[in-house]
Amino acid sequence: MAISVFDLFKVGIGPSSSHTVGSMKAARLFVTGLHEDGLLPHTASVRAELFGSLGATGHGHGSGSGKAVLLGLEGEDPETVDTGTVDKRVHRIHEADRLRLLGRREVEFREPEHLVLHRRRTLPFHPNGMVFTARDHDDREVRARTYYSVGGGFVVDGSATGADRIKPDHAPVPLPFGSASELLLRAYETSLPISGVMLANELSRRGESEVRAGLLRIWRVMQGCVERGCSRTETTLPGRLQVPRSCPAAAAQPRRGLPGCGSAAHHGLGQPLRAGRQLDDRFQGIGCARGARASNVSV
Repeated sequence: MAISVFDLFKVGIGPSSSHTVGSMKAARLFVTGLHEDGLLPHTASVRAELFGSLGATGHGHGSGSGKAVLLGLEGEDPETVDTGTVDKRVHRIHEADRLRLLGRREVEFREPEHLVLHRRRTLPFHPNGMVFTARDHDDREVRARTYYSVGGGFVVDGSATGADRIKPDHAPVPLPFGSASELLLRAYETSLPISGVMLANELSRRGESEVRAGLLRIWRVMQGCVERGCSRTETTLPGRLQVPRSCPAAAAQPRRGLPGCGSAAHHGLGQPLRAGRQLDDRFQGIGCARGARASNVSV
């Protein structure tokens, strides 16, 4: 099975792909389904239950699974949500005891009645389980769905069964590999750098312009994260754990001519890409040696 680079590198609200990205996606999937099936106008309230690890970190894991669920119910996507407005929006929901499902329908939402954290209970398939239930004005169930956040921002519907819950991508790629050694061997056989091997496989899914635009967008988001982290004045990260921020202090240290915190805007894309090419060249050399040994063995 070949994994796309866009499955490995995803843009999403932090700090955890399982606890925040997955939770937000599941909540958004639920309300999107209500809308598509014409059930949103009949919905008066939504109850979200978080189990296991999600329930245990509902209020303490950075932005928290609970916050992510609220934003997802309002229709936000983890890739495009404005992180600068998260706290204000969650505060507004708490103050009004109401939220806007998919940004369209306002319903009551009172914690802890409508956001239940099961810290010591888990669902059968995976520790990161969620159950969403929509009810009408007569308190009758409109719809209930179970979702699992299985890691990496992937969310599966609990209505699937067995191995069908997660379907791997078996689409053929021109240069398949199943280990680092095989990757180096593909590079040797084709005289391509590692990046060239990866690009060739990625082009089996989408056009080259789309691949390059997507990678550059991910890099720009990474740069922006570093810049924001280094420019913050708060001394601790969000959440009750009070973890100290390290980026501002690192930004103040001399970097001995290397691009570091606070300098991405001045260095642009050049130096990081040059560093990547140097690593690529070094691994390519290893691949040539590996390929030579493989050829000797085969002969």
